[in-house]
Amino acid sequence: MENNAKIYVAGHRGLVGSAIVRRLEADGYSKIVTRTHDQLDLMDHSAVRDFFYRERPDYVFLAAARVGGIHANNTYPAEFIYHNLTIQNNVIHESYVNGVKKLIFLGSSCIYPRLSPQPIKEEYLMTGPLEPTNSPYAVAKIAGIEMCWSYNRQYGTRFVPVMPTNLYGPNDNFDLENSHVLPALMRKFHDAKIGEKDSVIIWGTGKSRREFLHVDDMADACVFLMRTPFEEKILPFNPLCPLMNIGAGKDVSIVGLAEIIREVSHFKGEMTFDTTKPDGVSRKLLDCSLLRELGWTAKIPLYEGIKSTYNWFLEEKSFLSADQKMKGRGGRDRSSGETGRGETVAKCE
Repeated sequence: MENNAKIYVAGHRGLVGSAIVRRLEADGYSKIVTRTHDQLDLMDHSAVRDFFYRERPDYVFLAAARVGGIHANNTYPAEFIYHNLTIQNNVIHESYVNGVKKLIFLGSSCIYPRLSPQPIKEEYLMTGPLEPTNSPYAVAKIAGIEMCWSYNRQYGTRFVPVMPTNLYGPNDNFDLENSHVLPALMRKFHDAKIGEKDSVIIWGTGKSRREFLHVDDMADACVFLMRTPFEEKILPFNPLCPLMNIGAGKDVSIVGLAEIIREVSHFKGEMTFDTTKPDGVSRKLLDCSLLRELGWTAKIPLYEGIKSTYNWFLEEKSFLSADQKMKGRGGRDRSSGETGRGETVAKCE
């Protein structure tokens, strides 16, 4: 990826998109193209076609999606499949039409079967039933992978789907109704501390295990893969399309995660578990050996990543109540990344 290349980051205000922009700027790339939802509706094919025709980006990071946790996926299944299919269809097709040199398509680890052997290899895709709580979203992302494969096969494009594990970090969504497990727990513990509560209620048994990757590591991996020669290094893994897992290489129980967040947030109360709520799959750990063979591994430990994310949360004062803001804890809300409007990256629990 040349230093003077024009790079389009779709979803630049979301979790991963904003991290990719930060990484590109730190590496000296100056021709970074971004658009807000108000400037470009990625569900409008005519608008996307006109944008690509005018801008002619050399490289594309497709980090825009409709996202949410278990509650949001269960409540809005139609929006999750329709919005994501439409966004990725428009961006991937116009990238081909306008001669984009390389595209990174961000999916999610929930594309893999519910009962996949652990750790999950790329080859396990479509070998069993999906997790029902987020299958509409997963099916949309699987279609995006197939679209990348098909365009690579028919047109010789260089479209690389990457499957991140659960992500967290600056610009995450801390809304209790629609966020993922880590930011939701961070928000719960913080509110409980500020409200001087005795306990925090956590969904499920706490026994299920999840892998978490800091978004700055994710951005580093995406830029690494964009720079890695396609034919010489990436393509040998798969003659059609090198699907790549991106993860930290280790997981933690929800109980363990909650303990870290309780310590980082300095909450002194108890934790209780609402076992009437779903756990989701019991374990979801990605096998990232293909990416390690290329020379990339995660660098940010979970504890340090959560600590820095909580400090960012405090500085941004994200989603604090009006009473808390009156105590001097107010601030701008920039964490949501316009979730639900095609402006943030995909991930699911």
